[in-house]
Amino acid sequence: MVDTSLYAAFLVTALALCVTPGPDMMFIVAMGGRGGPTAGVLAACGVACAMLVHSAAAALGLSALFAALPVLYHVLRWAGAGYLLYLAVKAFRDRSLPGAEGTAGAAGTPTGPELRRAFWQGAVTNLLNPKVILFNIAFLPQFVDPGLGHVPEQLLVLGLTIVTMGFVVDSSVGLLSGKLSALLRRSRRVARGLDVFSGTVFTALALRLATSPQ
Repeated sequence: MVDTSLYAAFLVTALALCVTPGPDMMFIVAMGGRGGPTAGVLAACGVACAMLVHSAAAALGLSALFAALPVLYHVLRWAGAGYLLYLAVKAFRDRSLPGAEGTAGAAGTPTGPELRRAFWQGAVTNLLNPKVILFNIAFLPQFVDPGLGHVPEQLLVLGLTIVTMGFVVDSSVGLLSGKLSALLRRSRRVARGLDVFSGTVFTALALRLATSPQ
């Protein structure tokens, strides 16, 4: 279904992209810092699920709508920036004590509602980033061989591959950042500092999304 040589080149390029720190990775580090290792991994899982949606949209040709209708790009861009600012405000205003209900405790394990929020925040943040859509439009077709036919299927295979690679890398990063934060959060002052760090990361990501050109 895919060209072997093109797929090998894709694997090398995709791995380089996955291990290079970017907005998704920074977001997952911030989530792990706020909620512990489980929250970091679930945020990575949410990002991966959103990437699956983007990959399916690219395979079906739906992503091209954002290139043809720039207004959709800008609407999604501002919605994503607004959501990140909302998360930043929540992080800055968080006064939860280490080990309190819904936050990372001494073992670094948040409770049920916080875990669900970590997953959905990761998914929504990625879904509301139009740059991911444009990335799929520009990047994936470079490794498709139209002569083999089944172009949507080739795009889907490539999308599933980079999603899997991204999840392995991002979940590892989320796990490590969460374990470190679980140790540091035993101090109330450090716990507050981690919340401020997370809020700063969310704010920076929001500004980057809002001010960057298409």
